[in-house]
Amino acid sequence: MGKSLFQKVWDSHRVGTLGDGRTQLFIGTHLIHEVTSPQAFGMLRDLDLTVKFPQRTFATIDHIVPTINQDQPADPMAAEMIEAIRKNCDDFGVTYFDLKSGKQGIVHVVGPEQGITQPGTTIACGDSHTATHGAFGAIAFGIGTSQVRDVLATQTIALQEMKVRRIEVNGDLRPGVYAKDVILHIIRLLGANGGIGYAYEYAGDVFERMSMEERMTVCNMSIEGGARCGYVNPDAKTVAYLKGRPYVDNENFDETATRWLSFASDADAHFDDIVKIDAGEIEPTVTWGISPDQGISIKESIPDPLKAATPEAKASVEEALAYMKLPAGTPIEGVKVDVAFIGSCTNGRISDFREVAKYIQGHKVADTVQAIVVPGSQIVAIQCEQEGLDKIFIEAGFEWRAAGCSMCLAMNPDKLIGDQLCASSSNRNFKGRQGSPTGRTVLMSPVMVAAAAIKGYVTDARDLFDLSGTAAVA
Repeated sequence: MGKSLFQKVWDSHRVGTLGDGRTQLFIGTHLIHEVTSPQAFGMLRDLDLTVKFPQRTFATIDHIVPTINQDQPADPMAAEMIEAIRKNCDDFGVTYFDLKSGKQGIVHVVGPEQGITQPGTTIACGDSHTATHGAFGAIAFGIGTSQVRDVLATQTIALQEMKVRRIEVNGDLRPGVYAKDVILHIIRLLGANGGIGYAYEYAGDVFERMSMEERMTVCNMSIEGGARCGYVNPDAKTVAYLKGRPYVDNENFDETATRWLSFASDADAHFDDIVKIDAGEIEPTVTWGISPDQGISIKESIPDPLKAATPEAKASVEEALAYMKLPAGTPIEGVKVDVAFIGSCTNGRISDFREVAKYIQGHKVADTVQAIVVPGSQIVAIQCEQEGLDKIFIEAGFEWRAAGCSMCLAMNPDKLIGDQLCASSSNRNFKGRQGSPTGRTVLMSPVMVAAAAIKGYVTDARDLFDLSGTAAVA
């Protein structure tokens, strides 16, 4: 019997088995940012340790970076964190993409665009959404601060081996349905805890047709479904995307590409579970609650707790509706929005901005909405500006910002105020996620965010932009 990509990568990076049954796993690439690394470097200094393989670690700043006037950190703590990562990288010989490099950005955008993210390797980062890199056929994990220390010091971590669930989505997506809708639909079906103990392999017609950036959107939110990681098998699109990137071995590229492709799951690979989904059933999907699995299609109504199947489900719906201040049983379409945010490591790439720009020309953001657009990296920002996309957004009434995480986590000045409701292309709708303890988040695709910004309420982008005859992107 053949092996899945997960098993191939896991086995090839296994250093040994610990007494408690966990695997000591070699980490091929380590990505760090300013939030979790200062404490880890401090631990190294306390133990008088060095970074084992500094050439395998790459750093940038993203969470705390202001998106207006980046020369002025948001507060003294932010300034200290920026100075700390700069000094730590200098002291320990780690490559650092700072604000003046022209390469700074969200860590999960920078890795792929630099060619640091490659198939068949293991990737770790002190950030929940490290699974993004699985789009390239890597096994990528988010880790905690003590594990960041361990990787810096030993280039290994201890992990329990996961089961593998293959999620097959076949058929044709309907017009106006995007990669974000696909992953929100999967999470809705399987639940926010459905992937606990699993790695997700995304397979089938839909993922094969997706661009690399769309695959990144899907893999990015694997953690929101409870999975430790998610990946797509490498193919010709993967190879084409990586060719010529700075950190790729371009001198021996054909040999490198052949090795990458060899990690793809075998045709007779074993999977612990297989889930099959009809692409035609997926609609533009938005969340209504405080967990990414609390999502419905744009034409559905907000759930009624009285119709919940169990007392636990009833309590969950009631808690979500109380926080979101949304009435049960009413259509999600028409819910008023105060803020619209397009960006994040989920949807802050060039293809996201190109897609939205196609439809917003001739439209204006509603007077009652603050709409901001934040490129995922300095390179994405430059691409957008070279193509004139920034001008299209500005003309439509959006604020064009500099690269960073921005309002996704709001560890910077970009925050909701009070109980503002934000239509967001990011990845989490938890309580207080966007900077205000009472702020409310509704997740959706970038095109749907743009539609909400223009109308002033959650709306079906297919109707506003006449997408009925538009071929699905993926």
